[in-house]
Amino acid sequence: MATEDKNRATAAAILPLVGGAANVASIAHCMTRLRLGLHDRSLVDDEALKALPAVLGVVEDDTYQIVLGPGTVARVTPEFEQLVEEGREAAPAPVAAVSAEELAAQGAAIKAQQKAKNATPFKLFLRRIANIFVPLIPALIGCGIIAGLNGLLVNLGWLPAVTPALAAMASGFMALIAVFVGYNTAKEFGGTPILGGAVAAIIVFPGVANIDAFGQTLSPGQGGVLGALGAAVLAVYVEKWCRRWVPEALDVLVTPTLTVLISGLVTIFGLMYVAGEVSSAIGTFADWLLANGGAGAGFVLGGLFLPLVMLGLHQALIPIHTTLIEQQGYTVLLPILAMAGAGQVGAAMAVYFRLPRNESIRRTIRSALPAGLLGVGEPLIYGVSLPLGRPFITACVGGAFGGGFVGLFNQLGDKVGSTAIGPSGWALFPLVDGNHGLGTTIAIYAGGLLVGYVAGFAATYFFGFSKDLLSEFNVSQEPTPSTVAATGNTHPAQEAVPAGGTEHRGGTDPGSPAKAPAGV
Repeated sequence: MATEDKNRATAAAILPLVGGAANVASIAHCMTRLRLGLHDRSLVDDEALKALPAVLGVVEDDTYQIVLGPGTVARVTPEFEQLVEEGREAAPAPVAAVSAEELAAQGAAIKAQQKAKNATPFKLFLRRIANIFVPLIPALIGCGIIAGLNGLLVNLGWLPAVTPALAAMASGFMALIAVFVGYNTAKEFGGTPILGGAVAAIIVFPGVANIDAFGQTLSPGQGGVLGALGAAVLAVYVEKWCRRWVPEALDVLVTPTLTVLISGLVTIFGLMYVAGEVSSAIGTFADWLLANGGAGAGFVLGGLFLPLVMLGLHQALIPIHTTLIEQQGYTVLLPILAMAGAGQVGAAMAVYFRLPRNESIRRTIRSALPAGLLGVGEPLIYGVSLPLGRPFITACVGGAFGGGFVGLFNQLGDKVGSTAIGPSGWALFPLVDGNHGLGTTIAIYAGGLLVGYVAGFAATYFFGFSKDLLSEFNVSQEPTPSTVAATGNTHPAQEAVPAGGTEHRGGTDPGSPAKAPAGV
């Protein structure tokens, strides 16, 4: 099947399982997930979605998120959007058993109920920050890989006529990243995006080098992405104030002018200095932390990252990563945090060996492990470790040891960083960079992954299962011919062949994240 046909077939298989085109309110995607806003959550068939070969898992947040994996999601989303549009055009007018207002109210109530679960002010703020930076990740990855290739060619002395061009490609986006941050910030906070970009562009304009503020001469780029974010937020509030007070006839002239003028002056004579100091403090603190307590810091960061992801708090790290990349050329935090995925892989492998009779879970692990090795951890988290309970904790232990390993080398002076954010696992190899040569950097990162795999495996194999957990899950999920002949029962969940001699409690789905078993 052609790739286009395969992507369209995936989209066509997903659409009816989320309630059809009429149930889809919004469509977006990030690095790995198709994010859908739905009118009626009850119309979604979760189990059928999870059973689709292309679907790696589902996650419920403020939107309904279908995990398809990197690359795939970017190709399936346009096909899905087209099918939804075609479905809306072809749909006949509904026969209204109730009024349109009642249906709209019902859909709004369901949506509000789902969003309320994670609608704390702090998490909503972090989600907004993520919405600003996540669209920039593809450019960060592309430019980061080109920068790594250019560095390799320069070190080897190859293609000297080409390397200046590669340097320009790699550096162009980073030189103007503040403009893109300003544009996305204004868009996210309800302002005119181009005005946010215009105000943020002041930060990178070379002419600011002729301006003195707080007793020092400004430098182009001072304040970086944090300054751009603050400037654009200010521009949004100024613009909204102008919309309320400026007469309509003058709005098109006065509002943009006042927005850029007021926000620009505050940016030049305040935000650039303040944001510059904060950015410098972030870089200084990261360097100090890893230089003086790298092993301990790496152990804590690597061990806590999976829980942070589960709570959505990892989004707070995105501006920090971007600031470090802007300042130093790479972020030293991401390779440490990526060890959480290594612990997850090791834990999943241990589960595979500890549950030899449970073909259902073993099949899930076999299908999800390649994605886990490439840094896509959702299938293993939601399909394996989190439902089982203890293996999620031991996966965190594996991540802690891997993070401690990488942090130790940072403490010894061998910095290991990433030139972009987004990928992890094996997918991060093209983006790693450091201060002691590419070979040394790759070796340390690979060593960290190996430690994470081994520690996650060992912790899960020896400590990840209680007797009750083994009794419940180490059972055959596929009926044998002899069992069918003797009982006439073909339902796999009702076959009782527990490892510890305890009858299996029928009806529990070991692949479902909705319930953790008793005794964990």
